Amino acid sequence: MLDTAPHIANLAQVIQLAVAPVFLLAGVGTTLNALATRVGRIIDRARTLEDRLVHVSPEQAEDYHKLLRVLSKRATLVNRAIGLSVTCGFLVSLVVAALFISSSMGINLDAPIAITFVIALACLAMGLIYFLREVILATNSLTFGGVRPTHLEVNSSGNVAKTPVAKE
Repeated sequence: MLDTAPHIANLAQVIQLAVAPVFLLAGVGTTLNALATRVGRIIDRARTLEDRLVHVSPEQAEDYHKLLRVLSKRATLVNRAIGLSVTCGFLVSLVVAALFISSSMGINLDAPIAITFVIALACLAMGLIYFLREVILATNSLTFGGVRPTHLEVNSSGNVAKTPVAKE
């Protein structure tokens, strides 16, 4: 019975080390939920605009196509954020597994665990940057009371530029 005590203490220490990455996984899961909701709303909005597109004048159709390009860019940004967040979650899961494997098999995996964790954090940071870019793009394309203070122009690289609306 005294032989198992060090193993239990070691396992308890590994579990303590794994708690922080598990909390990170919970945060990544929450982020993925928010991103999935946003992409769903973007898709719903695009479908609504596409349905309306067949019944509008050519001038309105041009505006709808501009809005659809903005929605397409937003969807691309959210998809990249989702991909990076999923990658982060996968890598953090590998870190937790590697902690237990390292402890139970007596293999020194300190460097691979540290590198994997840093890469996971970098993926999360990049995913959050894409999320921020999408939020900025969404707020720049808002209309208030049906009035759009600027026209949105999407150039060939997919960036959105605002041009002032001519006063009537």
